[in-house]
Amino acid sequence: MTDTTDIPALIARMGADARAAAAELAFASDERKHAALIGAADAISSRRDAIFEANCEDQVYAEAKGLSPAMMDRLRLDERRILAMAEGLRSVAAQTDPVGQVMAEWDMPSGLHIQRVRTPLGVIGVIYESRPNVTADAGALCLKAGNAVILRAGSEAFHSARTIHACLLEGLRQAGLPEAAIQLVPTRDRAAVAELLRATRYIDVIVPRGGKGLVGLVQAEARVPVFAHLEGICHVYVDRDAELEMARRVVLNAKTRRTGICGAAECLLIDWQFYTKHGGVLIDDLLKAGVEVRTTGELLKIPGTVQAAPDDFGREFLDMIIAAKLVDGVDEAIAHIRRYGSSHTESIVTGNDATAERFFTRLDSAILMRNASTQFADGGEFGMGAEIGIATGKLHARGPVGAEQLTSFKYLVTGNGTIRR
Repeated sequence: MTDTTDIPALIARMGADARAAAAELAFASDERKHAALIGAADAISSRRDAIFEANCEDQVYAEAKGLSPAMMDRLRLDERRILAMAEGLRSVAAQTDPVGQVMAEWDMPSGLHIQRVRTPLGVIGVIYESRPNVTADAGALCLKAGNAVILRAGSEAFHSARTIHACLLEGLRQAGLPEAAIQLVPTRDRAAVAELLRATRYIDVIVPRGGKGLVGLVQAEARVPVFAHLEGICHVYVDRDAELEMARRVVLNAKTRRTGICGAAECLLIDWQFYTKHGGVLIDDLLKAGVEVRTTGELLKIPGTVQAAPDDFGREFLDMIIAAKLVDGVDEAIAHIRRYGSSHTESIVTGNDATAERFFTRLDSAILMRNASTQFADGGEFGMGAEIGIATGKLHARGPVGAEQLTSFKYLVTGNGTIRR
């Protein structure tokens, strides 16, 4: 039985076990990793009733805790989401193993042959809130990339995460891989988070998945390198050359499909000429869908809109609320996004290639889209099977973090008795 009262000792034991597992995973064959992921997927599919029951227990806890509707949506699992989790594992299993891939190779006049080859990062710590599916996604992606992982689920997802983690362990056992390859912190004690953030001896990188409070805490206190995005303040800009029906589809989906995900649109920018031609149809669509539209100026004349507060622009609502504003052309839209955005995802709706190119060239968010909903800001939709998060920093990983992004590289240098002169 694991002692969960001595948190520093617990994390040290888990860290040491993860280090040992990572050393073995670094040369584990793709066939064994594939088998582990398929076994875990089968276990999730067959144990979905148990996962659902555990999730119901978590929902009761979360409601008593007073979680917001958006966070409750992130927490909630149904049969469709559970089966999607299993399918995500199968998708990751089917991907090409990134470990050992030759990224580049060349010959030098000295006679040396040099290869740059992908290698695992080592041990990854994942700290997350609400979303129990992160247990499966993070475990799968870290394993595929040859990394050991220590998972710390939020207190509200505790039971769901444990049940899903048991399925991952089943897959590891079937494949003959060390169970310490995927570990779950067995306590709700917040002291475990602080210990993970200080565990430089054992952990190579921390990935936080959650709200602004969690991510800000991790970035402020971690001594371990961090892959993170602070907020998903995503914009949709409807250009003067946008096709009306396309704009209506994209805007409505970007805001309302799922409001609690980081790819949900939080601000709508409408070109004045588009508005002059088509009126407030985009705003009306949102209002009819039950979205609260916070705006200023001319758009306030549309019945049902409300006055935006100064901090509504640059705010992640994660709810049926959106900020909206009229802008004079793409350059004003770009200036607004530069000021208020979080470098996550922005979309332009336009039929003008030059305008789209300007939008793509002059903005530097991790994901830029044209004529597509920001709800596609997801590793599964990028062909990664799953993602461990959307990184908005500029070092190492950026955008959806899949298995390939969870690798580093090393140089393999071959000579023939070659000496330096």
